Amino acid sequence: GQGEETTFAQLIADQLGIDPDDVNVVHGDTMAVPYGIGTFGSRATAVGGTAAYMATQKLKAKMATLAAHLLGAKPADITIGRGRLTAKGNKKSISFGELVMAAYTARNIPPGFEPGMEATHFFEPSNFTFPFGAHIASVEVDGETGEVKIDKYVAVDDCGNVLNPLLVDGQIHGGIAQGLGQAMWEELIYNEDGQLVTGSLMDYALPKAHLLPDFTLERTVTPSPVNPMGVKGVGEAGTIASTPCMVNAVCDALSPLGVRHIDMPLKPERVWRAITHAQASRDEHELAMAGAVAKPSSSKSGRKTAGRRA
Repeated sequence: GQGEETTFAQLIADQLGIDPDDVNVVHGDTMAVPYGIGTFGSRATAVGGTAAYMATQKLKAKMATLAAHLLGAKPADITIGRGRLTAKGNKKSISFGELVMAAYTARNIPPGFEPGMEATHFFEPSNFTFPFGAHIASVEVDGETGEVKIDKYVAVDDCGNVLNPLLVDGQIHGGIAQGLGQAMWEELIYNEDGQLVTGSLMDYALPKAHLLPDFTLERTVTPSPVNPMGVKGVGEAGTIASTPCMVNAVCDALSPLGVRHIDMPLKPERVWRAITHAQASRDEHELAMAGAVAKPSSSKSGRKTAGRRA
């Protein structure tokens, strides 16, 4: 769901100068990949992607060493791109296929060169990455019904260097929709016997496309120092920011009425009750103030006491 198969293929293809379609990303197969924690915690690219990147660097170094031996050049003079390795000085070149064949047959390899053309890398980051951002929502609240309408939503996020802008935007789009669903409609409801009554899509209110506005997305780029690509996770950016953003926007819209807090989800009934409660409290306060002012006093000290009490 995070698009990592595409991201990993692009990452490796960019380093080797080949087409992403030529990269086969294997996942979910413990026969081929014996160990993997998972993609949770916005860690797939920052951790797994870095491991793939570092393994590719090892592979490039090994390719350059063998190509230099076969082409009569130095490894530092070998360039990699478009399926071939080329020596800068004599302009000789060798294809990936020919190089791999030479690596596995091992008939003409440099001293100390390990036959084969594979590389493995395990990466453990020295610290967490810290993506950040700011989300703003513009809302309208119907004071008669409690209905909330989202007019506009703007999100500015920073996930470091971006490998695939379309996938990043997609992650943020989906995250915002999920967060707004939690803030506005989604709720687990149990009856008096403890039975969940919103356990199916017939009863559990998910956000629908027509209920959401077009999202305006922007980004800043602050590379992370804890991995060589400078990337950060972005999978949770939309979900983390959108929920408090939405609730705060509604509370801010109702703040002139005295509303300071509303529990999620912001269902029309709940918003309406918050409005009517705030209005009733304000009316009671105004009546109390009017009564305190109109109450007769027999002395100046009595008037001062009444004023302080009001």
